[in-house]
Amino acid sequence: MPAEVQDSPVSVQEAYRFAVANPDVMKQIPCYCGCGAIGHTSNYACYVKEVSLSGNITFDTHALGCSICVDITQDVMRLQQNGKSLEEIQGIIDQTYSKYGSPTSLSQ
Repeated sequence: MPAEVQDSPVSVQEAYRFAVANPDVMKQIPCYCGCGAIGHTSNYACYVKEVSLSGNITFDTHALGCSICVDITQDVMRLQQNGKSLEEIQGIIDQTYSKYGSPTSLSQ
């Protein structure tokens, strides 16, 4: 993890680690912080800018300063641990965070 992530609160570090370890899930979770305006397509994009063909990760620092991004990821972590399906998680995230704004447009 980059130094700025390592120096961040534990909840932020956990969110970055979870996003990196679970791209298939996190790419299916929208973000509601307004980051779609900067090109983000999912909550995953708040943490990872790109992954090269060789597997090198370029991190996005957006989530370092955005509690909505981290809260969404923390909820996904908890819900997944509680055995919720991806569809159930998506519904709960939508219901909980839609009050903050429009979701990112998920791209497959």
